[in-house]
Amino acid sequence: MNRIDAIFRDDKKKLMPFIVGGDPSLEMTQQILLSLDGAGVDVIEIGIPFSDPIADGPVIAASMHRALQTGVTPSGVLEAVSAVRQQISAGIIAMVSDSIVRKSGGEAFIERLANAGFDGIIIPDIDDALARPLKEFCVTLDFSFTMLVAPTTPLPRVRELAELSTGFLYILARTGLTGEQTEVPDLDKRIAAIREVTALPLAVGFGISTAAHVGAVHAFAEAAIVGSALVRRLQETDDPCSAAAKFVQEISQ
Repeated sequence: MNRIDAIFRDDKKKLMPFIVGGDPSLEMTQQILLSLDGAGVDVIEIGIPFSDPIADGPVIAASMHRALQTGVTPSGVLEAVSAVRQQISAGIIAMVSDSIVRKSGGEAFIERLANAGFDGIIIPDIDDALARPLKEFCVTLDFSFTMLVAPTTPLPRVRELAELSTGFLYILARTGLTGEQTEVPDLDKRIAAIREVTALPLAVGFGISTAAHVGAVHAFAEAAIVGSALVRRLQETDDPCSAAAKFVQEISQ
């Protein structure tokens, strides 16, 4: 069984932090992964740096820019993950642009991800025509393939996106760019409607920044995805590993 499927088998609510691979360095990324895993997170999303981030707000975009400026490549991120994978029990998902996937060989790149220890992939800007064959290839590898659902996506389209997904479905809590928010997302009716068209576990991200946000997500969905708030913490400290573990403790209250 795929690690992501196994993680979502029980009723425990999941926490899925997002980090940018290679910021502040690939070596520190390895240590942050170990720290997050030690703090008890369930799945870690790793953004592979891209020069034109998709829907990422200023915090994550700046993090990706720094990583690129220091020479971080997709291959470097894969090698960094591979070196520590055996020490990590959490699932690891790659968040990567369609451009990188295609330039890196499509199926060949996904196979490299799997061999490096990743358990799945999210390609936020992929279209259906390209997604279908990649999803089928991922199935042969027992590798999860996740599509994103916007707040404005009609339910017939949600069904189509769910059919293109395995592992879980990524639900955007808000429209616009990623970034920290103050208000608690209103998810009750939207999640209930999505449940009518798919049995996949639902993970909610975009603006999930505090313990209150995580609690609101967990009231209706299986997992909360936290990105910008954690990435900012990691940028503002000289001890990212301790900051990562402390942040997980805070938002898990």
